[in-house]
Amino acid sequence: MSVYPDSSTAYAVFGELFTILTADEEFTERLRDADLTLRLVQTKPDCVIHVTPDQVRLGDDAPEDASVTIKMSCDTAHRLWSGTLLMPAAVALGKVRIKGKVAKVLELVPILQPAFDRYPQLVAAQGLVDGAAK
Repeated sequence: MSVYPDSSTAYAVFGELFTILTADEEFTERLRDADLTLRLVQTKPDCVIHVTPDQVRLGDDAPEDASVTIKMSCDTAHRLWSGTLLMPAAVALGKVRIKGKVAKVLELVPILQPAFDRYPQLVAAQGLVDGAAK
């Protein structure tokens, strides 16, 4: 059973997660310095997020163009944000596919801490506990 029962729940959690990141000056400065935009394509359920230093756009509003596209299932994203799967391992195992500069993505991982800290609260607020709906 998937951690996320539907796309609207995935958008609620991951949309807020990346909104938290774009409010963090260090994160947005690193995106600007690297001239980096992210497109996250998550599946099962579908959830598309586009992140720039200035905004987060979701779903149909998310442009196709980005300097880096990261594709994974929502369950894999949950494991990454929960800290039970590390990004280098996820890439090596083929759980995460990256189009663009992998090194740039790996450079960003250390500055994602504000989102890692908040992820458990965001999941709990949606009624998801230990990877399953209540």
